[in-house]
Amino acid sequence: MLMGEYHHTIDDKGRLIIPSKFRYDLGDKFVVTKGLDGCLFVYPKKEWENIITKLKVLPFTKKDARIFMRFFLSGATECEFDKQGRISITSPLAEYADLTKDCVIIGVNDRLEIWSKARFENFFESNDDKLSDIAENLFDVEI
Repeated sequence: MLMGEYHHTIDDKGRLIIPSKFRYDLGDKFVVTKGLDGCLFVYPKKEWENIITKLKVLPFTKKDARIFMRFFLSGATECEFDKQGRISITSPLAEYADLTKDCVIIGVNDRLEIWSKARFENFFESNDDKLSDIAENLFDVEI
């Protein structure tokens, strides 16, 4: 399970250090793609293959399926770490997620999310007052 929050900076060449804790879980090769809410998603190869399996059964005749697949797959890039534990983020992905300097890397169960620091802070500020209600609705379990 990927979890935790780390703050790093992206350099002028689009390289970002991934914390060593996450590098082990991601393995030698992994996929970076456009995520939801304005961040990037980073999947270990096995998780990526599970997602692709699910996407393959979506009917191409459904407009929503075509739109989502174009969004999700068009920016997908297979990556690997350099000797310093960095990844290179393509300029279209960096532009999509507004990654210019300060970044936040978080573990979210089966994937990493890479956020610009400003977007990450804004996301939490705009959802802070809703978190109690969200938790109550998601974890409403009868015992």
